[in-house]
Amino acid sequence: MAKVMIVDSVASEAARLLEREGHEVKLISSGLQTKELLDCSIGCQGLIVRSGTKVTASFMQARPELAVVGRAGVGVDNIDVAAASQHGILVVNAPTGNTVAAAEHTLALMLALARHIPQAMGTLQQGRWERQRFRGVELAGKTLGVLGLGRVGSAVAQRVEALGMRVLAYDPYVSAGTIPSDNIELTSFKEVLRQADFLTLHLPLTEETQGLISREALNMMKPGVRLINAARGPLVDEQALADALVSGQVAGAALDVLAEEPCTDSPLLGLENVIITPHLGASTEEAQVHVAVEVAEQVATALAGRRPEHCLNWDETRRHEATACAM
Repeated sequence: MAKVMIVDSVASEAARLLEREGHEVKLISSGLQTKELLDCSIGCQGLIVRSGTKVTASFMQARPELAVVGRAGVGVDNIDVAAASQHGILVVNAPTGNTVAAAEHTLALMLALARHIPQAMGTLQQGRWERQRFRGVELAGKTLGVLGLGRVGSAVAQRVEALGMRVLAYDPYVSAGTIPSDNIELTSFKEVLRQADFLTLHLPLTEETQGLISREALNMMKPGVRLINAARGPLVDEQALADALVSGQVAGAALDVLAEEPCTDSPLLGLENVIITPHLGASTEEAQVHVAVEVAEQVATALAGRRPEHCLNWDETRRHEATACAM
């Protein structure tokens, strides 16, 4: 039996699954800073977090008993995976549980952006009927540029086929033979920027992708493009995007993520042609259950000494262990 701490309001199904496996579970409802995390996690072999808690190298060094860290979701930019590997700690995630929720939220943002839905409702709530002001555009016949053809990007690309959109996509890790639909045309990053009427981001946050949507990239886009980002905030240079929105180079943006979260002072807030939601991509009842169960299964597998299906550093961890034993 192992002790597992669950932080960040992960759905209760995770705790129930682990308890059925015979593990002791400690629940912490909110995100923790490193010192608080250290104080609460004494004796824990497993840790499950969402995006609100950072799992740092200093924390892992101070918790040699920790065997596995699970992320209830896809992105692991709040976990120092390299440090985890050095300390023999497996990092697992739940990459499939929120795919539908994130894809549907992307579509919701795109449709709201095309038809100015939040802005139109806002004027009605202020007692103004301004029908002529909010003339939108149709999605049918438009080109959707998709940056990143992972699970969510692919799900979005497949769904917009029903809306009559043409899809151009860029993903350096996907080949033409593995694309999920005949409606998707793979091309270069620059060509996606040049041709897209709507551009949606579905990339992980890495050193290579941080700030990818830069001032230069924005200037490369078709004038009047509309941008949707439900992936990671730091993919976008927010000041450059704000300037492009003011100038009209970008007609509108719909964002579910910001560079710093929580955030109430971004240069994008207050612009009339921007829609922002507070990181709601995975916030459906169904997705919360799916990711909770999925990550708990991965953690339970790791604690049983087996290789989890969704482990980000199995080989690296084993190499570090072998090196330590040889010394």
